[in-house]
Amino acid sequence: MCTAATYKTRDFYFGRTLDYEFSYGDEIAITPRNYPFHFRHSDRVLDRHYAIIGMAHISDSYPLYYDAINEKGLGMAGLNFVGNATYANPVSDKENVAQFEFIPWILSQCATLEEARQKLSCMNLTNSQFSENFPCAQLHWILADTSGCIVVESMKDELHIYDNPVGVLTNNPPFPQQMFQLNNYQSLSPRQPENTFAPELSLQSYSRGMGALGLPGDLSSASRFAKVAFTKMNSRSGDSELESVSQFFHILGSVDQQRGCCEVAEGKYEITLYTSCCNTTKGIYYYTTYENHQISAVTMHHENLDTDALIRYPVLAKQQIYLQN
Repeated sequence: MCTAATYKTRDFYFGRTLDYEFSYGDEIAITPRNYPFHFRHSDRVLDRHYAIIGMAHISDSYPLYYDAINEKGLGMAGLNFVGNATYANPVSDKENVAQFEFIPWILSQCATLEEARQKLSCMNLTNSQFSENFPCAQLHWILADTSGCIVVESMKDELHIYDNPVGVLTNNPPFPQQMFQLNNYQSLSPRQPENTFAPELSLQSYSRGMGALGLPGDLSSASRFAKVAFTKMNSRSGDSELESVSQFFHILGSVDQQRGCCEVAEGKYEITLYTSCCNTTKGIYYYTTYENHQISAVTMHHENLDTDALIRYPVLAKQQIYLQN
């Protein structure tokens, strides 16, 4: 299970949690402008494109991105959508794109969300596997830049593209149902509540934070959607880099998963393997891991982006503690 969000101060931020019971072996991967993309259903090699940075599992020198941004400020992430995601067979009248290459296909060619919408209008998302060892993951996707946010869901009936006014995505149910459930919480507020239950009764707010009484706190995807939507939409911070990045991690930290609280099999527990925060304006990929809450960062523009080989950084997973004495 996962949660993704956007955040805007002076710059635009995009990131996600990745919650699972084990890691496939993740790396920070920078795909430079001259890395040759051989898309599965195309005879053309795309060997000049926008540079990309994100978290990926790399197999046979190919970056299988979980989430990423490109040098133009467009971000994209795939989140589990098990039981609802359905992909198509290749067709002749659209541009066929394999599910595993969807993120690099968009980010390598689209500078803006509007350009991504245009590419999506002529795309057919296929069920082609990366390899026998990597079957198609059941996903839906969030795409965003400073102009807005959309959700892409490939389901049995068709490919759905939704505007996303809250800039948040989790897993099931489908996005329209996630948005609809927010109606249940429209009376919540960051302010202290007024007594509308029975004004003639002397009811008191006996604790701070009671304006949000009823906000879900469990780990289900529907509850995480409501929790992060409330947290993000009411979030306030300064617009400096440190304040913005700190606040973004606090927003997603509201739905951290701790080992032991979500058992998926006997002795196996889903945890927040990592949390990312991308400054899409400056091309910086920040992240923390379950064992290491010190924020680490990789800046794409510190690298030579005009090469043709992947640039890889290991995830710093071991806890780093600053000793003051």
